[in-house]
Amino acid sequence: MAALFRIAERHAGTDALRGRQVHPALIGPHEAVRLVAFLLSGAALTEEDEPEVDRADITAALSLVPRARGEMDELEAGLLRMARGRGMTWPEIAFGLGLGTPQAARQRYERLMSRTAEPSAQGGE
Repeated sequence: MAALFRIAERHAGTDALRGRQVHPALIGPHEAVRLVAFLLSGAALTEEDEPEVDRADITAALSLVPRARGEMDELEAGLLRMARGRGMTWPEIAFGLGLGTPQAARQRYERLMSRTAEPSAQGGE
């Protein structure tokens, strides 16, 4: 939680700063999944004229999970590339990821690179 508070304090202290990463016209897959989960759990309440979450909403949210996971993989892969580009060591990266060894961090990076590589880079179309 300390990491979340650090970033929030330093880079998301106002609505304008928080809104930099949000698409202005459409919520992202992870936001849609989270919204449905929050509404279902009662962590968020529906507005007066808002329909209740139904089975189709749940199905739609579930169908977005792979896309949200893929976006997170791409974000993590990019962050790892930028960390290495800024001179961070594998031990530093392992610590940041909560991994026990630099080797585990490097292996995670390699797995992410293979999962997020463009089809042309993998010999596809």
